Amino acid sequence: MKPALLALADGTVFKGEALGFEGETIGEVVFNTAMTGYQEILTDPSYKGQIVLMTSTQIGNYGVTPEDDESRRIWAEGYIVREASQRMSNWRGRQSFPDYLLHHKIVSIQGIDTRALTSHLREKGSQMGVISHVDFDEQSLCGKAQAAPSIVGRDLVKEVTCTSAYPWEQGSLPFCANGENHTPTSQSSRSSYKVVVMDFGVKHHILRSLVDVGCDIQVVPASTSADQIRTLEPDGLFLSNGPGDPEGAPYAAETVKALLGWKPIFGICLGHQILGLAVGLGTHKLPFGHHGANHPVMDLRTRKIEITSQNHNFAIDLSHNEKSGPQYFDTAIGRMEVTHRSLNDGCCEGMVGLDSPVLSIQYHPEASPGPHDSSYLFQQFLNMMKEVRDG
Repeated sequence: MKPALLALADGTVFKGEALGFEGETIGEVVFNTAMTGYQEILTDPSYKGQIVLMTSTQIGNYGVTPEDDESRRIWAEGYIVREASQRMSNWRGRQSFPDYLLHHKIVSIQGIDTRALTSHLREKGSQMGVISHVDFDEQSLCGKAQAAPSIVGRDLVKEVTCTSAYPWEQGSLPFCANGENHTPTSQSSRSSYKVVVMDFGVKHHILRSLVDVGCDIQVVPASTSADQIRTLEPDGLFLSNGPGDPEGAPYAAETVKALLGWKPIFGICLGHQILGLAVGLGTHKLPFGHHGANHPVMDLRTRKIEITSQNHNFAIDLSHNEKSGPQYFDTAIGRMEVTHRSLNDGCCEGMVGLDSPVLSIQYHPEASPGPHDSSYLFQQFLNMMKEVRDG
């Protein structure tokens, strides 16, 4: 195997083996604790600007299936694994994981101590890093990592959003016992509520989940103005997931602010943070973010625990409030309630409007990958639109 290096901005260097496309890549190194879903993670636009470290020891066991892509391409800047499986052992697999990385020209590394790297990032925090198959000067690579721009303040949304509006009609993917992969089917005959999706880096399975509960979807670019959205006459507005710092895309929060109180709004992940900015809250960067499919979250209203799928580096800032119990705060659209909290670090994981139809969640109720404990939230959004439209 060819050698490769991973160099971090703090001067730490890990030696490993080349994986994927030969070259060099730079990004913020973050770790993900999911044991499956490597393909969905790579194609999640929320990872734009980042190199992803997988904590599970072997990645690629079940190969790659085109239908499992969460967007039109891979967005992660690079990938770090302990061992990449050369063989696939799943009837749906169409390509091996190493071949997938090579085909999409993703510079990656394997064979390093991923447990040690994860511990280092937990202690020191996420930081810029470089994977190189071509430069083996450790001092040079660390210098490149130190010189790389932080994701703080950068507008990564503009790099992943769609360039023009488009409809989406596909529901969840059906499978067949004979081993054939089927094309997602249209659910438009069930559609009864028109939803405009602001694309900050939306995942396909979020769109499928909205269709599954009966939504007629129109996806629009992140730069779409409030007036343009009004002309579409939707029953609701959905704010999608996406990469990076929500304050790096101030136009998004301004658009949402102009639409508050007009129609029901549902935000997920970055959309949750942008909604927070729109109602007057702040955001802050987490030390190493939340990335994985096993994060416990409590619904403060019921005390029920949900195991959730998460992928974010920033969080809504509620430092002026206590970190436990139901909490209420006043905004331009009336009172809002913090509904969900992370049991790992107390982060705000959900909000709901008490005087206006708004709902937001920091985690991913569509999972993909991950548990489906929170899929009920899509139905809540539908109920919210029904109550407003139909009385």
